[in-house]
Amino acid sequence: MFEAPCPPHDLQDKSGFALESYETLVVHWPAIIANIVGHIRQLIDGTLAAGSDAAHADDGLGDPAARLKINEGKEIISKVIRLKHRMESDQELEKIPEDGEFYVEEYNSELEKLAQAGQNTWFVVPWLFAESYLYRLIRSYFKQTTHWTNFDPFRKKKEETFRNSATAVYQIATMMHDLDSEKASLVDPAKLLVLFKEMVQMCLWGNATDLSFLIHLAPSDIEQFQQVGRDAQRARKEYILKDDQEVAWEYIKSLQPRAGLVARCDFVLDNAGFELFTDLVFADFLVTYTPYFSTVVFHPKLFPWFVSDVTPADFYKTIHSLSSPTFFDKTTTTAESARHLKEMVERWERYLKEGVFCLSTALEGGHGKTQFWTGPWPYWYMEDKANDLWRSLSESSLVIIKGDLKYVTTYMTPVIFVNACLVSSYRKLTGDMKWPVSTPFATTLGPLAGSFPLLSLRTNKSDVVVGVPQDVADRLDEKDERWRVSGKYAASVLL
Repeated sequence: MFEAPCPPHDLQDKSGFALESYETLVVHWPAIIANIVGHIRQLIDGTLAAGSDAAHADDGLGDPAARLKINEGKEIISKVIRLKHRMESDQELEKIPEDGEFYVEEYNSELEKLAQAGQNTWFVVPWLFAESYLYRLIRSYFKQTTHWTNFDPFRKKKEETFRNSATAVYQIATMMHDLDSEKASLVDPAKLLVLFKEMVQMCLWGNATDLSFLIHLAPSDIEQFQQVGRDAQRARKEYILKDDQEVAWEYIKSLQPRAGLVARCDFVLDNAGFELFTDLVFADFLVTYTPYFSTVVFHPKLFPWFVSDVTPADFYKTIHSLSSPTFFDKTTTTAESARHLKEMVERWERYLKEGVFCLSTALEGGHGKTQFWTGPWPYWYMEDKANDLWRSLSESSLVIIKGDLKYVTTYMTPVIFVNACLVSSYRKLTGDMKWPVSTPFATTLGPLAGSFPLLSLRTNKSDVVVGVPQDVADRLDEKDERWRVSGKYAASVLL
């Protein structure tokens, strides 16, 4: 197994820009847990209030199913509060219970290795494993119930945040409508390059809606991060530390259609809500307005992960919400823009029926392949740990991976990697190691390096930053010590 030549990030490091690790342990995770507790309590109170009018039995409810759901909810709350206490008092990470879900043995095996190394308490465990373990353990609390097994404790927050994106959603819908009216003239690759850049930057900066990172932002702050106008994009260019978008487009142009061949693009999804919306827009652009792709496969997480990651339910719910005339506040748009959105989403619904768009879990063996995204390992080990997924992606013409927690590589397949999560894909790809900032990106991929051409589109939101010249990093350190985690800077690098 590959071993990096440097140690992993841990949760005790309070120095300089690595302070983000410690803040995650003492601020972010407790806040996430508190939100789960508050949400379940609110639902229990609502159930009690509804039942008290109908019966005056146990807990005010005569319905045994309702009583069981309440009791299960209380048990989940108890477990989550206990987890928070163990975390804050630096106790050992407990084994994942046998809950019928996948990777129980794998997570527990990693825990045993950490125990042997004296790294199995919350303050000393490697950060990347700790965060993956946290969401897998929380998943087990719900999985072991009757009435909460499919409950997503983060869905409410995801939907609320998406509603606050109405202005940007309608703006983009109108942009796509205007594009459709000019479709006949979009035969010049130079024009398509301009549009390709627009789509890349839309996805890149749209990643600012990562809830685990921006959980305390006001709606106006979120909207500011989601500006997609050309002026805003030009202003942001100075914050892209390396820009290989044109090189990526040259590769895409090489994917000339050939008789009998289907050019497939794969999106490994990150955040739900507005970011998923921009992913769908980007995918729409690739299959509708360029001649290079004919199908798009979207890869979600199988259960609630890192607060805001896309689950299968999130994917379909987003399509439904965009189709609803009441989901967004009508005062945020005009009737014309609302019509533009309706037309675009109807096209997506048609693509889903025709197989132009497809969720990976709907494909043969898709459920098993999708498990890897929520496993305990760096993505270095995809070929070994999830060979079916590895081989499937190697058949794609282009893989676009979203989120600061994942990079993926497979032989002869290019990847566009778009990341922006405090705790997401970039860290899983690089192993969350303390790489020197000037380390070539390819080096940090370990055994995945060279597997296929990869375009990394990354918004800096985690301590791990590589591929930046040392003198540039030194200047940024002097200007803003938190440039690695602020989400203000980005890079697009083709390998």
